[in-house]
Order: sequence, then C-alpha cells, then structure tokens
Amino acid sequence: MSNEASEPKVINPLPAPLDGTMTVPGDKSISHRAILFSAMAEGTSRLVGVLDSSDVRASIDAVQKLGAKVTLEKQTDGSLAGGVEGWGEAGPKQPDGPIYCANSGTTARLLMGVLAPWDIEVRIEGDASLSKRPMRRITAPLMKMGVQFDPAGAETLPITERGCRNLRAITYNSPMASAQLKTAVLLAGIRANGVTEINEPSVSRNHTELMLPEYGVKTTAGERTARVQGPARMHSAEVRVPGDPSSAAFVVCAALLKRGSAVQIENVSLNTARTGFMMTLEKMGADVNTRRTGSAGKEPYGIVSACYTERLHGCEIPGHKIASLVDEVPVLSLVAAHAHGITVFRNVEELRAKESDRLEAIVSGLALMGVDAWTEGADLFIEGQPNLVVPEGLVFDSRGDHRLAMTWALVGLTGRVPVQVTDFGSVEVSYPDFLEDVERLCR
Repeated sequence: MSNEASEPKVINPLPAPLDGTMTVPGDKSISHRAILFSAMAEGTSRLVGVLDSSDVRASIDAVQKLGAKVTLEKQTDGSLAGGVEGWGEAGPKQPDGPIYCANSGTTARLLMGVLAPWDIEVRIEGDASLSKRPMRRITAPLMKMGVQFDPAGAETLPITERGCRNLRAITYNSPMASAQLKTAVLLAGIRANGVTEINEPSVSRNHTELMLPEYGVKTTAGERTARVQGPARMHSAEVRVPGDPSSAAFVVCAALLKRGSAVQIENVSLNTARTGFMMTLEKMGADVNTRRTGSAGKEPYGIVSACYTERLHGCEIPGHKIASLVDEVPVLSLVAAHAHGITVFRNVEELRAKESDRLEAIVSGLALMGVDAWTEGADLFIEGQPNLVVPEGLVFDSRGDHRLAMTWALVGLTGRVPVQVTDFGSVEVSYPDFLEDVERLCR
C-alpha cells in the first residue's frame, strides 16, 4: 500500500436501501496462515477462497522468495485458488535480498516464527507505516528460543533475523493477547525440542491452533493457552478459506444505519474469536443474527444477517472482549455515534499500534461529525447522537488505514450528504471491492 498523497475519494449517499444476499472476500488472517503454513509443509497444499489483497500478496511474495512454489490463480469470484508447494524438511532457501512485507504486519510477524528454525539470514522490511509498528513483542520470545536479531533490541523494522536449528522449547507468558505473537512462537516451536507453550492474559484469535492439525502438527488449545510438541513434520493440506467477518462488519453496519436496509452475507467465518462485533451490536439493540451452515476444517462458517435498526443504545465492552473485535472498533465507534447514551470500549490501547493510531483517528473523525468522543487512559468513550446530522463538506483522513477508510466511507454511504476520504485506495489491504459490493446491494 502506498502512503503517497492522492485526490480524496468522493463518497456519495446510497440511492436506496441495501437489500439482498452477498459474500465478502476470504478471511485475511486465515489466508495468510494458509499461505505460510503450506510453504512450511512437505508436498503441495490445495487452497480455495484465498483473499486477493495487497497484504496477502505480501505473504505470497515472501514465501516465493524463500523457495515455495505458488500456483494460485484468480477465480471468477475474485478469490485465489490453486497450489502451494512447500519446502518441507529441506527448509527455506537463502533469499537473494530483503523480504519486503509492504503494509502487512501479519506477514512480518508470522514470518519471524517461520524463519526461526533455519540457519539463514533474512532482512525483513516494510513500508513507512509498517516500519512504525512494534516488533519487539515478537522478537523477545524468539530470542529466548535461540533466534538472533540485528539490531538485537530493535523495536521496529527493518530487522535482520538469523534462525537457529537447535531451538529451545519455552513456556512464555505473553504480556498481551496477540494472535500474531502467539502464532510466531508456535511456528518456531514446531521444530524446537519439547513442548512450546504460550499463555495469554485474555483470549485472542485461534486460527493457528485450528489450522496446524490440518498440516499434521499436534496442537493443544485452551481458552488462553496454546502449545505445540516439537519437533514435528508438516505435511500438505487442503484449506478452504471462509469469508472475512471483519469485512462483513462494514456491510452489517451499513445496513444498520441505512434506513430500510436488510442484508444477508453468506459463507462468513463464525469463529467465536472473531464475532465479538456481532455480540456488541446485539448489546446495542441492533437487529443482527448469525446462523451456522457448515465448517471448513475446524473453522465454522455461516450466514450473517442485519436489518436497519432505528433505535440503538450505548453499551460497555469489557477489556477481555476486545481481542475478538479489535479490528471492528472503528466501525463500531461509528455505530455508537448514532446510538442513545455513551458507549465505552475498555482497554483499547492496542489501537494505537495498528496501521495508524486508530484511537486518536476515531476521536478526530467523530469530532468532525460533531460527536463527542474521548479517551481516559486506555478506554474510549463515545457519546452518541441518535438524530445525528452530518454537516456538508467533510473530508476524512484515512491515514492510509483500510479500516478507517471503510469506516469514514460509511458516513457518506449511509448519510444524506457526500463526504470525501483521503487515500481510499488503502482498502486494497483487505477489501479491494468494498465500495462496489455495497453499491451493488442498492441495485
């Protein structure tokens, strides 16, 4: 994703309510893991429904530079499907140059765990935004296992990693709930001698624990604990990627805010570690529901439905629930701006370390709309206005952040006056056809 300046995108109000059934692109978190795990495995894995976005392309490019053979092709629905032939027991090859992760924090952080057991030296780089995001949370536990990083105490990219063939298994008590941290440690632990265990203060996404057994890795998963027994051999697998609930959240919220709307989104991941936004909307009185229709491996999927809801009310989201909805806080904040009363998100300091400082961006963006929002310590407060009238001529700064770009776009789509959003192209990170998909529901 480029952070270069471009003309703001004009987002016009939708001409009619959202109505109908649709699908959203494949889950970004699962897509990354399917690519990386397949590259680590022996043999050729078959993948279906992989998200085609700039973030996932960064993972594809990374494993290709390390020696995996990727034959994924674009499908009629816009997804990627095909094969990934992994390096298996031979290990990754020494790349010709640095591995550039663009804006993808998942690629950079998980890659550190992928490279950990091999004695090659790899420089990991990212764009200007990614180069500001914290990495020591990943390097610290990997150093305990025997991995070397240069510079050793680096907080951010670029960083050079040298793996170790004789990794030590560790028990690590993580200071934060982070699926990326957990995954990096578990991936290193696959080839360590003994049991590698990571304990978290609250629940984080469990896609790694659900997927690793598909590749032959015995994995134990508890509510806040995960462990692997190493050394283990990974074999090829077949993975079907369900729709991304984080992408679905924007369509759901659009339907809630656009009078007369009623939508159904099919084939969405219903993993409980990802559907916290639906439970939050239910607490706010929204007309939303889910229905399971099947599973892809151990990942449940189904239908998410939402209808326009005239009266919403504020609620409090406790800190231990934030990990299940952290990517949806921006768009939930927009819904809260239209609700009666005050909505409180507890312990959301992690939002300061995303693609942008999302916490400050939310407060600033809502202020443009005339909505009072503020932080107290690690908590975010929003005082809603049920009859909110958005002034004309607003220009929202997406800060090159895909979640913010889509959130501020909803102000225009569901409102009465056009708005402008800077660097709207950042949606390429997770949902390239977002605007087209929403507009199609009005035809």
